[in-house]
Amino acid sequence: MIVSHNEIVTMVNKAFLGMQREVGEADLIASMVAELQMAGLNGILHFNNASPFILSERDVAIDIIYQGEGEVRLDLHGSSLVCHLPAVMDYVIEKMGSRNHFKVYLQNCHNRWLAYSELAKLAAKGIACLAKWDNGSAPKHTIFTLDRRFVYPDLYFFNEAQANYNTNDMVIELSTTNFDIEQDIQYFDRKVSTDELYATHQRAWKEGIYVDDGQWATLKKSAAAILVENSEASSKGAGGI
Repeated sequence: MIVSHNEIVTMVNKAFLGMQREVGEADLIASMVAELQMAGLNGILHFNNASPFILSERDVAIDIIYQGEGEVRLDLHGSSLVCHLPAVMDYVIEKMGSRNHFKVYLQNCHNRWLAYSELAKLAAKGIACLAKWDNGSAPKHTIFTLDRRFVYPDLYFFNEAQANYNTNDMVIELSTTNFDIEQDIQYFDRKVSTDELYATHQRAWKEGIYVDDGQWATLKKSAAAILVENSEASSKGAGGI
């Protein structure tokens, strides 16, 4: 089925608010999901898969476990990346300051795919980005690379895990110059280019955004939960004091 950007944002916003989390901003998360879906990268599927975990997570602060010259290591304690990444990126940009390069290790997090739009925003700041993460399922490894002043990244997928770090981690590098990734991508199995992402994004604006019927139904069910809960609460309130 075809839906609009506003429909996705509204539906995800409701679904996240229904989870009653203290950490995470519903409007930012809705935008992250919508942008990923517009790029043809299954934003709603990733959000639906994440929802049961987000619902059961504890609201805990991120720990800074190491700070060095030009790098920082953060522990998200198993939390969803979508709940913390906007704040993390603000912090990282500030820490980067006038440096030419900055590296951040995110430990114990999930929903790394939903980082897409926050990383793509770096284009407006003239910052190049290289992000890598290993998956527990296929594709086993993903590289996101965004050249300076490019609005869309190149994405490389690998059938085998490439990096020797935990599957719940993510590494993000920022630079004032473009990254040389020839060594990193020499054995990739599939690529989605910046030109393909641009074409998909433009088509989504003109023709609407394709969403799998089943995934949309799941999202609507999650969004409806808040309405049911509010209705029940309102009913009890009306009959009380």
